[in-house]
Amino acid sequence: MVNANEVRIDNSPDKKIDVAKIKSNVKKNPWMISTLVVAVIAILLLVMNMSGIKIGGSGLNGTTGASIAISADEAGEKILEFAESRGAIAELVEVNDEGDLYEVVVVVQGQELPLYVTKDGKYFVQGAISFDEIAVQEQQTQTQTQPASADVPKSDKPVVELFVMSHCPYGTQAEKGILPVYKLLGDKIDSNIRFVYYAMHPSQGEVEEELNQYCIQEEQNDRYYDYLTCFLEDGDGERCLDKIEIDKVKLEECYARADEEFEITKNLEDKSLWLSGSFPLFNTHADLNDQYGVGGSPTLVVNGEQASSGRDSASYLSVICNAFNEAPEECDEVLSSASPSPGFGFSASGGSVTEAQCS
Repeated sequence: MVNANEVRIDNSPDKKIDVAKIKSNVKKNPWMISTLVVAVIAILLLVMNMSGIKIGGSGLNGTTGASIAISADEAGEKILEFAESRGAIAELVEVNDEGDLYEVVVVVQGQELPLYVTKDGKYFVQGAISFDEIAVQEQQTQTQTQPASADVPKSDKPVVELFVMSHCPYGTQAEKGILPVYKLLGDKIDSNIRFVYYAMHPSQGEVEEELNQYCIQEEQNDRYYDYLTCFLEDGDGERCLDKIEIDKVKLEECYARADEEFEITKNLEDKSLWLSGSFPLFNTHADLNDQYGVGGSPTLVVNGEQASSGRDSASYLSVICNAFNEAPEECDEVLSSASPSPGFGFSASGGSVTEAQCS
């Protein structure tokens, strides 16, 4: 059975086609949206249901009849007007024709969110998912919330790799949880932040930010975790380059070399190369993605094997310390067991989401 949250990719072209379809479906899955954004939309829906608010000419509980279809542009305008009338600042990304619905992709509070409008412009639809997909999601959630496996390979100096997308709310959640562990264990582990081989948030500057972070790790690694901590505050990479005093000359030189080596800009600008036609490839760690079967953000790999963990610092410390042949005294430290919130900022609110992925 295919796991939509942790898709494994092998070298078969057929398998990659199937995976692309799955990932395209998951992109539209409203359960994979940032907790904060979902809360905003849930409040809007509650207000609409209680007051009979319309988008267009009918209430949500009304009946539909034959109507003239609105244009894609009009559908986008309706969503923006509706969001802004209720205090939510939304930015339109794109509108896609999905048969009976328009998919209107907007950015709300820094997170990309797909919303749906019926073709007659009368009904707001939060999303759609088949009953089969619901059953798969429920089974995955039960599996992923089980305690971490004790079968992580052991070594004297564990290699710990966290694969993320820089603007994935669940990737940033994981980074906020694991950074205190990386800093505590220091050079007793080989700690790394890697990047998933495709980007799901290119309109938010994800590709450029990941290339910056790749180069900072390559040439100014002693400043990388300080930079990342700063970036996780609000997603403002330019501010953090100045605050952490990153050498911009070195950064620009590395950026140009890596861009050419991994064809980053080429893959970003040529949409015919995008994964399933939706996501630009990001190949700085493509070989490791393939080796470990990485399918989404975040994915934790310890000593070459995927490992499951809660996204709080205490859980990460437990999983990583279990990978030592002889655990150091730092493993006796007590770290926070509160899961960080998805997205940017170090608030603990919304931290109960620990199994969702951008995939």
